[in-house]
Amino acid sequence: MEQGVLHVAGAACRPGTQLVVIAIGKAAAPMAQAIGSLVPERIRTGLVVTKDGHAKGYGLSDFEVLETSHPVPDERCADAGRRVLECAADAREDEVLLVLLSGGASSLISLPPDGVELDDLARTNELLLGCGADIGELNAVRKHVSQVSGGRVAASTGAGRVAVLAVSDVSGDAIDVIGSGPCAPDPSRYQDALEILAEYGLSNLVPASVMAHLQRGSEGLEPETPKPGDASFARVEHEIVASNAVAREAALREARSLGAQTLALGECLRGEARDVGVRLAALAQCVENDRPVCLVAGGESVVRLKGDGIGGRNQELALAAAVALADTPRSEAVLLAAGTDGTDGPTPAAGGWADASTVARGETEGADARAALDRNDSHSFFEAEGGLFVTGPTGTNVMDLVLVWVPAASESKTDE
Repeated sequence: MEQGVLHVAGAACRPGTQLVVIAIGKAAAPMAQAIGSLVPERIRTGLVVTKDGHAKGYGLSDFEVLETSHPVPDERCADAGRRVLECAADAREDEVLLVLLSGGASSLISLPPDGVELDDLARTNELLLGCGADIGELNAVRKHVSQVSGGRVAASTGAGRVAVLAVSDVSGDAIDVIGSGPCAPDPSRYQDALEILAEYGLSNLVPASVMAHLQRGSEGLEPETPKPGDASFARVEHEIVASNAVAREAALREARSLGAQTLALGECLRGEARDVGVRLAALAQCVENDRPVCLVAGGESVVRLKGDGIGGRNQELALAAAVALADTPRSEAVLLAAGTDGTDGPTPAAGGWADASTVARGETEGADARAALDRNDSHSFFEAEGGLFVTGPTGTNVMDLVLVWVPAASESKTDE
């Protein structure tokens, strides 16, 4: 990220140009720390909005720091959204508004429009998170029940220039989707939001105030989000400073340093988490190797909630893989699925480990893997079995990684 910071805050700014810095997202604290250490004399105002516990240890005494709720917003998120708009509006024509953006911003600065209660917005968010919608679809709805997202920060600022450094947590690094694009033109419309809710069977479940707002918007009675070509974006520059591709390449290099052959699967984590877990377990069975092999995949799967358990997409993927590995003749592979931000769903774990013995270990602790999968209760299973992967906040957020380690055939035979 340092090169991006130097480019935007240093060489690209006239000498003496002051910065109004707004850092939003799960990686907001280390990003703010970086800019604060590089060009402290340029920062007139600094604001950090991040998830509970994610600002600890970064020494942000020169910044106003707000910790709020994720993934379901609370009143602190609404207050933070107001503060972001105030800070952006305070920027002057001769200043640069520097936005340090990372995933999680959609929830962290949730400020609903007039007529929509925060509880109704939170309930809508819960429904979207459990319906199987991808992040682009989810954020298309969020942007239309927000006063901050969908380009509205860029539209509200008085700064002569807006520079956005983004840590991407979305497929394809789409700037309008990262953090719901507070400074990016929004190609989606109210009607798209209504169609997404209908597609996932949520139209009759979403609170009435949200549906009424979206309906008014589709009829032209509420202002649309700023669109491509809007004059607000003529002064905006985006730069991606970290992404899932960077994380995957780092994992591949590390595996090679350990003497393994590697297989780069790209950004293939899409669709239902449990289906992805089964496919990766099956792929591991196909590896013929005289050296260890490490498969590296990235992306973001989804979970369609059908049960009342606790978990996250990575733990569900790992649990499905564990069940599949237990049912196959080749059982040497070990799989790790984890969120790069250190959290997976509403749990303290980043993800989970799986191998062919996971199901049996769970049984000895009284935990049924298949029943847990049916209940979307992967966290409870791994907590009992011992396969949780816990890192705490990592300071970044570039979607998920799955690593599958397949020992050399000679190692497996020796073990036998």
